[in-house]
Amino acid sequence: MNRLAQYRAKGIAGLCGLLMALAGQLALAADDILGVACQTPPPVHCMDGDCAAKTAMPGNVTEPESGRQYFLDYPCDLQDGEDVIFILNIHGAGSIANWQRHYFPAMDHKEKYRLVVATPTAAGSTSMGSGDGVRVWAPQTDDAYLQAITNQVIDAFGRDNIKAFWLAGHSQGGMTSRRLVCTDFFADKVDGMLSLSGGRIGQAPFVANFGPPLPDGSPPPARPRGTAEEVLPSCDFSHIFAIGEYEIEQLPDNSPWAAKYQCEAREHTQIVDTQPGWVTDSGRSGYRVWGREARPGTADIYEYPSCDNGRVVADVVRLDKGHTEGLEPEVTQRIIELIASASGGKLQGSASAN
Repeated sequence: MNRLAQYRAKGIAGLCGLLMALAGQLALAADDILGVACQTPPPVHCMDGDCAAKTAMPGNVTEPESGRQYFLDYPCDLQDGEDVIFILNIHGAGSIANWQRHYFPAMDHKEKYRLVVATPTAAGSTSMGSGDGVRVWAPQTDDAYLQAITNQVIDAFGRDNIKAFWLAGHSQGGMTSRRLVCTDFFADKVDGMLSLSGGRIGQAPFVANFGPPLPDGSPPPARPRGTAEEVLPSCDFSHIFAIGEYEIEQLPDNSPWAAKYQCEAREHTQIVDTQPGWVTDSGRSGYRVWGREARPGTADIYEYPSCDNGRVVADVVRLDKGHTEGLEPEVTQRIIELIASASGGKLQGSASAN
């Protein structure tokens, strides 16, 4: 069955679920949550070959304080009072929300794993050396916005119903997640952080010529190495790191975050995908470090088991991939399985929002 047929099948299943709800079950009405009519497949979803126009769409929910839009995806058969996992899905520099929804398509698994996924777009921009403004996450323009989205989602779904809250970020979005995770607002809320090519706790150094290719397709110039000693985060959370094989020099064979939680020696498994991810950076593809066309592949999964307090520490290396190929369906599902297996409860255990 191809990807399009799979999503049509899911759409039929979603319709059946809605009919059951109308027959008397306690499922929430489709437009009860922030005015979003729930859909499966999710709204503005890429299908076969139509991603280019759809990824520019801004969102389906408006955050009232800023007036900015973001995407909200949640299970269409959600029951009143049911526990969910909340993921704040943050794009990288120069990107946009609906591209990120398809780069890390957690929305494709929202019914099975009871996911609520909020995917916003940054407002800030900066010069990247060419004089052109590139959209990036910036404290002065975006931190309050991300906090407001978080509060809006918590209020809408109910603090006691959010059994785990994860920050997920690609590239500069991953760096932003790491900057935010132990701040006063997020430290008592976030149960886990997923870094998608955005920096590992216990650094996995990027290759010297990391970055988008030059206009003629050649690699960018080598960047100087940083010399500052890494400072580990000061708060507690699970951590998953996912990277393309060609982005880093090598994956370290140990993890200071796993050591912190006294995890056991890491275990290795592999995931094989026969279907491609949804997106790549089609305007700058070809340089393998940055990324080529989306395609099937294999991923190495390195998990540190039996961590203290039920936390999860894991690394995912996608073989023969670079920075921008969207995650394939099986490796996406495995990452979400790891997220779902981790301990949570920070929101359910706290009395009030910051």
